[in-house]
Amino acid sequence: MTQPRLAQPGPALLPRVDSLAARATRLDFTLAPGLSLLQAVARPLQAAGFASAALEIEGGGFGPFAYVLPAQAPDAVHAAWYSATHEPPGGARLERGNVTFGQRDGMPWLHCHAIWQEAAGRRAGHVLPEETLVAAPIAARAWGLSGAGFAVGSDAETNFSLFQPAPLPGPAGGSRALVLRVRPNEDLVAALEVACRDHGIARAVLRGGVGSLVSPRFAEGTGTDDIATELLVTGGGLGLDGGAMTVALADMRGEVHAGRVMRGANAACITCELVLEEVPA
Repeated sequence: MTQPRLAQPGPALLPRVDSLAARATRLDFTLAPGLSLLQAVARPLQAAGFASAALEIEGGGFGPFAYVLPAQAPDAVHAAWYSATHEPPGGARLERGNVTFGQRDGMPWLHCHAIWQEAAGRRAGHVLPEETLVAAPIAARAWGLSGAGFAVGSDAETNFSLFQPAPLPGPAGGSRALVLRVRPNEDLVAALEVACRDHGIARAVLRGGVGSLVSPRFAEGTGTDDIATELLVTGGGLGLDGGAMTVALADMRGEVHAGRVMRGANAACITCELVLEEVPA
């Protein structure tokens, strides 16, 4: 099977899988109603001393609620773009979501992809962190990152400002982990193996994780022809049999697709932000 690719406007940058060693500490808390999604995520993490984290969120709801979907680029400056903002009446009930929390210009920022129920039905996409308010308590599992995390930087390959691995302080302790960003058109499964091999890690599990794929094809035979999608990792990592990953994603209409990512058929579109936590032998 030929792996779909999406030509980017800028030069291909190295390394293709950008990774840094970190430590990961598990935290469990609730996103409080009445706060923006950004505030609700940032406050407990900052109180615990973390500037960056990977999160998995579940249940509860949003209202007001604002999101965008992947879309065709309107010009040659980018390979893909975003839809107009959707603000469904009545907000949304959250099914599940993943969040990358980090820094932008020295201030907290986040990147959230989720699945939810709105008045029009089940949808998925990119949740806007400041325009969206938590309406009902949301359970959060977080892995606070120390030594390295995510910070927004300009990216000449895609012409976007994106989360990228960066040295960041945090509390001592935690498990050995990797913070990585997969660049466009790189195979997602192979990227896990590259990062772990570079850091001498034999087994690891994925924590959180958001990104995008080009016209993905899953092991179950499902997928979409859309050139840009918005994904959240639902499971997987690196084991004795190599890399594996399951994801759910939104296509350009907000419809939900899910399945097991196959080697050689699933390349990053704009970016994938991933955290791997080592599993001791």
